[in-house]
Amino acid sequence: MQRYFIDQSASQQEFELPKDVAHHLVTVLRAQVGSQVELVLTDHQVYLATVTATNPARVKIVCNLNRDSELPLRVTLLCGLPKTKEKPELIVQKATELGADRIVFFESARSISHWAKNKQAKKLARLQKIADGAAEQSHRNRQPRVDYCPDLTTALAENPADQRVVAWEESAKQGETSAFHRLLTRMVPGQSLLAIFGPEGGLTSQEINQMQEAGVIPIGLGPRILRTETAPLYFLAAVSYASELAVTRHQ
Repeated sequence: MQRYFIDQSASQQEFELPKDVAHHLVTVLRAQVGSQVELVLTDHQVYLATVTATNPARVKIVCNLNRDSELPLRVTLLCGLPKTKEKPELIVQKATELGADRIVFFESARSISHWAKNKQAKKLARLQKIADGAAEQSHRNRQPRVDYCPDLTTALAENPADQRVVAWEESAKQGETSAFHRLLTRMVPGQSLLAIFGPEGGLTSQEINQMQEAGVIPIGLGPRILRTETAPLYFLAAVSYASELAVTRHQ
């Protein structure tokens, strides 16, 4: 069933849909009076609604479906800015599907691409639109926020979390395999987790030292070297398994 995010309070049982949502529902999907749709309202709850009119498009709330598809942990991805525009788009789309709460890009020492100040707002708007669409498609309860930081210092200062880690290939080369697992097993639902990833070429030793001084823990993601767009997705899949699938399996 189609899902939309609507800036509307659940206190109002019947209301008119925004024009863009109405166009997609009625014109593209050809919904008619009596058709049903899922709406995520400002309380982040999912409601079943019935179309009561099509011109203009109006819906009436039927019930709260009581569905929560969010990860138990609130995960922020802090990604070194990749060198092509396609890679940030891929990271945002897939990370949204995998449950990320926020996706932040920052200019790392080895970032080849740089966002000019006069283009940052446009780039973020484009990425946010991708995140919003992916959140609807994957039936999320929340639309992750996409942000940008000009450097690592700003990124660390503006993104606190209960736990902060950095995926570092040297940890993997040295055979470190348990830090990530230990971290996930001691975290509890509702806590926040920040994960940092380098751009193509990786992070510099100075950046790793700066992060460690800020309390960030280096972790390995296995023996294989992952691309800058692959590592965040591997990380989210592991978080999902440890906090959702493994828990369900053992219950």
